[in-house]
Amino acid sequence: MCRSLLCSVNRKGSAFMRVCIVGGGKVGYYLAKTLLEHGHTPMVIELSSELCCHLADSLDLHVILGDGTVAEVLESAHLETCEAMVAVTGRDENNLVACQLAKKVFGVKRTVARVNNPKNAEILKQLGVDIAVSATDNLSRIIEREVETAAIQQVLSLASGTASLTEIIIEESFPHNGQTLAELPVPGDVVVISVTRDGQLLIPRGSTTLITGDRVLVLAKNTAFHELALAWDLSAFHPGKGARRG
Repeated sequence: MCRSLLCSVNRKGSAFMRVCIVGGGKVGYYLAKTLLEHGHTPMVIELSSELCCHLADSLDLHVILGDGTVAEVLESAHLETCEAMVAVTGRDENNLVACQLAKKVFGVKRTVARVNNPKNAEILKQLGVDIAVSATDNLSRIIEREVETAAIQQVLSLASGTASLTEIIIEESFPHNGQTLAELPVPGDVVVISVTRDGQLLIPRGSTTLITGDRVLVLAKNTAFHELALAWDLSAFHPGKGARRG
């Protein structure tokens, strides 16, 4: 379930993003762990002090002891700085309230709720939850495919969501602006398909220089894209943000 949830928030191709997880049980733990492994910054809000201690001892993340359905708790977590809210408690009504507060009060762009009763999925969507995920879905993959950023956009999801065509827009803040492709590290499972500059399509070669405004189309397995994001310092585009459009 965790891998499937990650795709839903990152649907628009994320390098790095800040995600608030409400619920620190087994699902919340493995979701946070997966997000950390992919270079994101999750934090967890959990009512149980025992679970909070377990999370804090096991994972390198911010853990808040509190009720994720209470606005004051969400405010203390600085929820407005998050790209996504994922509520994975064992109660559908709590997941709904957490997502509604995140969207309406704190302006979080993307909300994902775990649905324990599949019959409630459509109801949660009608009440404003962006993505309602059943217990059998892959949470982590869903999250990574739903959050949007201006600089990185997934154009097409391939191979049952395990690979994608992704467009990277080179901004002024790109740390390797002006370098050639030959000078940049490219993981083995990444292929640079094309570079579009001023409306003109360029066939990429080792001597091709990347400059501000270029639109770089890459084909990559999801794991390899994360390696590329790290190698190219793509987090510098939008600190704490990222996404993959699916």
